[in-house]
Amino acid sequence: MKLRPPEHSKISWLEDSRRWDQIDRRADDIVISTPPKSGTTWMQGITTSLLWPAGDAPDAFSALSPWVDMRMSTVDELRARLDALDHRRFLKTHTSADAFPVDTDARNVVVYRDGRDALVSWGNHRAKMRPEVVQMLNEQAAGEGVATVPPVWNGDMDQLFDEWERECSPTDHLAGWWPLRGEPFVLFVHYNDLSTDLEGEMRRIADFLDLDIAEEHWTDAVARCRIDAMRSEADSAGLHDLGFDGGAKSFFHQGTNGRWRGVLTEAQLARYDAMVATLPADAAEWLEHGSIALGHRP
Repeated sequence: MKLRPPEHSKISWLEDSRRWDQIDRRADDIVISTPPKSGTTWMQGITTSLLWPAGDAPDAFSALSPWVDMRMSTVDELRARLDALDHRRFLKTHTSADAFPVDTDARNVVVYRDGRDALVSWGNHRAKMRPEVVQMLNEQAAGEGVATVPPVWNGDMDQLFDEWERECSPTDHLAGWWPLRGEPFVLFVHYNDLSTDLEGEMRRIADFLDLDIAEEHWTDAVARCRIDAMRSEADSAGLHDLGFDGGAKSFFHQGTNGRWRGVLTEAQLARYDAMVATLPADAAEWLEHGSIALGHRP
């Protein structure tokens, strides 16, 4: 195991990247790192389908893939849960490469989406989060001197943008991973590419994870990862009911691109453009379009 030390920590009312320092790592771990609302859950579902291509996963993907940074459980509870997993682990994080110890012997899958769509999806996410859950996390964060958020979002997009840029910025996330493009332990995946060619992207992910999947399993493995099928599985598991009004239907929402048009104002779009302008030009172009549209990969 080779760990790259983090340059700083990511700490918010919802997450604490320092939790990574307190867990044991395994050589075959898979880490899924994405900005919020950029394809995290989709990639967890894809990874589940690839690890159990015959469709015999022992549980729903939401139960099989722990979110390491989330404050909902104690570190001791997290460690016990991780240690009890007897399958190849795939761990979720919204933390970038510069804020947690990246294992260069493991497999790190990073997923991105046009940030404007991620912002609008974050608005739906915040609107449907159960206020009692937000308040519980707020109380824990406040006790540590961490900034809190309103338990109920009032629909003000400027207020949402402030929160999103501070805690969910896709440009900050991409800036941390972009220098590692081309490294053998990192795979870049784009939401647009998954939408355009799901099977092709899943085959590329399987190769990266060193998974040899029998050809007869591919049709069903891909079918399980289409958005409607994943929403249906999450509905049956019921895990999203704990945090969201409307459960999985609210969590997944529409899953479509371009929804920011007619929602974000010119001032908000200019503010987003200023965020993107901090990235290298090739990173900014890829964040918006993905690999298939551009004809090349990071």
